[in-house]
Amino acid sequence: MTRKLLLPVLAGLLLNACSQTDAPKSKTTAAAKPTAAPPTRWYTQAQVARGGPLFQQHCATCHRPDASGDPNWKEVDANGKLRPPPLNGTAHAWHHPLPLLRRIVRTGGVPMGGTMPPFGDKLTADQIDAILAWVQSHWSDQVYAAWQQIDARKRRSGS
Repeated sequence: MTRKLLLPVLAGLLLNACSQTDAPKSKTTAAAKPTAAPPTRWYTQAQVARGGPLFQQHCATCHRPDASGDPNWKEVDANGKLRPPPLNGTAHAWHHPLPLLRRIVRTGGVPMGGTMPPFGDKLTADQIDAILAWVQSHWSDQVYAAWQQIDARKRRSGS
């Protein structure tokens, strides 16, 4: 008889123990997992607005109006030169820190194996930044966040 009484008492104690709220709670759960905030970008929307027409005037002929670049950008042309790459975040431009992007626009792409002419005598530093702002505004938050890490690492190392 004692066993018949003991079993329900133990079951009740176990159920009661499992319903206690004193157990430590996980700091993050699948439902409460924080989502990453979009990265803060270095440029303003005013720069993006100024950069669009400048890009169309100076860059779109080679890099296309939507910054998608030459579809065969990974291949060299008949002269052994690199073709204009996409600048919309789908190629390699996001692998370069901001000072290098600025320098490429100023000095051209010939030193890197391309055919892009230098724009340092045609565009001011502010205009170059506006173009780069317009270009980077086409990058997804994920691509931009990866670029930010590369840019920060290069700036810290001084290279």
